[in-house]
Amino acid sequence: MRLRRNFLKPLQKPQPPAPPRPQEPLIPLPEPPETPPLPTLSLSPTTPYPHHNHQLNTFLKTHLAHQPITPQTLLHFLKSKLHHHPIFAHYDFHIFSWASSIDSFQHDHLTFLWMARALASSYRFSQLRSLLSYIAANPCPCSPGIFSCPQMEPLFIFVIKACCNARQLNDASFAFETMKKIIDGRPSVLLYNDLIHGHVKSGEFDKALEFYERMLRDRVKPDVFTFNILISGYCRSGRFELGLELFREMREKGCTPNVVSFNTLIRGFFREKKFDEGVKMAYEMIELGCQLSSVTCEILVDGLYREGKVLEARDLVIDFSRREVLPKEFDYFGLVEKLCGEGNVSRALEMVYELWTKGNVPSSVACTTLIEGLRRSGRREDSFVLMDKMLKEGILPDSITFNCVLEDLCDVKRTVDADKFRVVASRKGLEADEMTYRILVSGYTKEGRRKEGVVLVDEMLDKGFIPDLATYNRLMDGLSGAKISRRVNAIQS
Repeated sequence: MRLRRNFLKPLQKPQPPAPPRPQEPLIPLPEPPETPPLPTLSLSPTTPYPHHNHQLNTFLKTHLAHQPITPQTLLHFLKSKLHHHPIFAHYDFHIFSWASSIDSFQHDHLTFLWMARALASSYRFSQLRSLLSYIAANPCPCSPGIFSCPQMEPLFIFVIKACCNARQLNDASFAFETMKKIIDGRPSVLLYNDLIHGHVKSGEFDKALEFYERMLRDRVKPDVFTFNILISGYCRSGRFELGLELFREMREKGCTPNVVSFNTLIRGFFREKKFDEGVKMAYEMIELGCQLSSVTCEILVDGLYREGKVLEARDLVIDFSRREVLPKEFDYFGLVEKLCGEGNVSRALEMVYELWTKGNVPSSVACTTLIEGLRRSGRREDSFVLMDKMLKEGILPDSITFNCVLEDLCDVKRTVDADKFRVVASRKGLEADEMTYRILVSGYTKEGRRKEGVVLVDEMLDKGFIPDLATYNRLMDGLSGAKISRRVNAIQS
């Protein structure tokens, strides 16, 4: 047999490395001839990565080469093509800057606004500064004569609010100064409010006061929001008396306070432990025709009962209800809980029924809390009455409280009434669980009511609450023994 001989191939001389492939030049857009080349790598801070450059070039040729570049076509491209692109979306300012370099192109307020919103919403504040500087140097072409474009102020309102929300206060101030160079007339009160609020939230209250003073110098009339922001700032910085003075100044200047103004001052009085003054402020609020809010009531009630003034808080809520100024949405669960915790279950029950009669329906949590308080104090009958009223009004308790009340009814041999509660609750949307059925079957067993108990056992079987035959037999045997026991009791009696 002829063996096949294997020989190692001689090593080939290594080839010199190929010279680096030059980067593909950007292809100028075809017709119309006045359209300049696509964006190069030096136009804006958002320079594409080298491996994206060719792809971006192709993408732009596909969507922009067949039409002249106008603000309308550019805006359509930015909105519908680039904004949702998975790779090129963050090159929007790059494209915006490229369009700015076209001799025959001029941005208008629509492209300015879109770009400003995109940069502010994505927290690109350094590029946002560049955009604002460009806007200041290149006014909108729709400016009528010597006047500025009326659409510029909404742009700056959005930008300043976004900067303040992001705690970029230096950028907000830069935007404000840029805006004052562009727009005609006095700035809007909204701008000052955003700047003042931003500095207050950041803890720079003195800077906020500087903007307020500047606002007055610019003859911009502060509104209720301006005063509310400053009053809140005074209260939070421990200068409550100055906040109170500003409140008086507010009314002297003809600015009507709203519910936020009063809530802020009431909270301030309570922080200063001046509870009587805080309550008086609430009544002054009512006299001025300013409607109480649920927040107002929460401030008053929480502040009073945290200082041990639970009964005063109860009386205040009842008085508000009698005056028909208590908000319907106010949840007085916390007050019920405090009253029951201090052993004042009777007063809690009286308050709930009176408020309920006036249309201030208690929450499910308030009712269940009161039921637990009644049960702990041995007032089972009152808890039965309250549960009956709850179910009729469609206020459903939690299953644990519900089962506890049913068990109490069974303990006093009122299983039939407990079963009626189950039926009503089921119609209202509270389905009985396995524990509910076991409590009722046990109650019927103790009362010797085999027929009613068998009906419930059959329902348990249908619902899958009986896991095995032994459990079923045990329940049925108990009911059978109950029937015999009931007959014996009847004979003996």
